[in-house]
Amino acid sequence: MSGLFDLTGKTAVVTGGSRGIGLMIARGLVQAGASVAVSSRKAEACDEAAAELRGCAAPGQHGQRGQQVWAIPADLSREDECQRLASELAGHTAALHVLVNNAGAIWGAPLLEFPASGWDKVLDLDLKSPFFLTRAFLPLLGEAASADDPARVINIGSIDGLRVPLVPNYSYAAAKAGLHHLTRVLAIELGPQHITVNAVAPGPFESKMMAQTLRAHGDEIAAHAPLGRIGRPDDMAGIAVFLASRASAYVTGAIIPVDGGASAR
Repeated sequence: MSGLFDLTGKTAVVTGGSRGIGLMIARGLVQAGASVAVSSRKAEACDEAAAELRGCAAPGQHGQRGQQVWAIPADLSREDECQRLASELAGHTAALHVLVNNAGAIWGAPLLEFPASGWDKVLDLDLKSPFFLTRAFLPLLGEAASADDPARVINIGSIDGLRVPLVPNYSYAAAKAGLHHLTRVLAIELGPQHITVNAVAPGPFESKMMAQTLRAHGDEIAAHAPLGRIGRPDDMAGIAVFLASRASAYVTGAIIPVDGGASAR
């Protein structure tokens, strides 16, 4: 059991890893022993996140057993930038064990006012980007894959892709529902190559994306969940480490809600 959740020697990429849920995931992977590349659009934010992550590396590993943290900024709403991210990481490592597709955007507006730009921005980043990134990283994922311990793709969806959301975020809900199904499609496609594909469907967590909603409706949202609270960083780190580790080697095509039970209502 001591090695079941150990990520020592593994390499991971976390997109949108400079803040919010992405940073929670990156921190958990680093603390479990993985080398991690964080990517987001702003170079300064990437550098700040990487500096923080280096400070929470697994005890006795950083600088001694090869654990690394890299900051690689990229605008992942563009296919060419997805490919560039993969190419740059290939300069640091010969294999990628874990790809976390977390980068995302949200747009809210009433039905009759919802703009085309609100569809394009969200669909480009939340649905198209995970597809292009997975394709771009396939060679590196293949180098890490084995029958006993597959390479992993972890897509970050949302409970808004499992149920009708409480707010008018039409493109976000549609994109996350699409990402959940894309997860299943890719799980079937990539399973024979020893690559698992799973999705996490978070409920409300404290993040910049959720800040305004939580300020206005935080108590109501927390009360709606059977567990009666908002998600905490360890809740997200825990599911990410599980899906990245040998503990989940026989799990693929799953959509896992991490929402305190809210989506079960």
